[in-house]
Amino acid sequence: MKVLLFGATGMVGQGVLIECLQAADVSLVQSVGRTALDRQHPKLRDLVHTDLLDYSAIESELIGFDACFFCLGVTSAGKTEADYSKLTYDITLAVATTLARFNPQMTFVYVSGAGTDSSEKGRSMWARVKGRTENALLRLPFKAAYMLRPGIIQPMRGVRSKTSTYQIFYSLTRPLLPLLRTMMPSTILTTEVVGQAMLAVARRGASKPVLETADINALVAAAG
Repeated sequence: MKVLLFGATGMVGQGVLIECLQAADVSLVQSVGRTALDRQHPKLRDLVHTDLLDYSAIESELIGFDACFFCLGVTSAGKTEADYSKLTYDITLAVATTLARFNPQMTFVYVSGAGTDSSEKGRSMWARVKGRTENALLRLPFKAAYMLRPGIIQPMRGVRSKTSTYQIFYSLTRPLLPLLRTMMPSTILTTEVVGQAMLAVARRGASKPVLETADINALVAAAG
């Protein structure tokens, strides 16, 4: 399996990259991002591309992939709806519409968030934008598309968040998160589980296109 990965420098993307590189059935992981990765691996190809809204210059590098794992995301804090939409909806759809033209047999997996508003009409700005993004992705002519809606994600294997406030939270709660994850499996995931879930749906699909935290945990547990 050949995988495209967007957002590999972020906390979720770091975890997904680790799982992909360890998977025996993944022959290539091509990361696409504005900055180079500080990691090297025989399976890893790092493609630096600065314009996240236009992929015409690298279209030939985006052909022949079986799956795309889209982990790129930003916080909505301090942003207007227009700004957040550009960074969330516009960038995601720029990638997805390009890939759908060249890889119709691809499985596209998008990291969304718990509480996303599929109606696009709720009071929460970020949830509306995420919902609009999910709905647009599900209309594209991919082989399959899956929306993962994690809640709290515990970083594992040395993964760190680039957002300082998030990293402080994870550092303070590190001793408690494993216990809380056992007590509240419908609320907390790990970066390992998110990566394994992405691989699972790329390999075998899932029973529905939108997967909440409990669904993600169950999917990975069923995969063994």
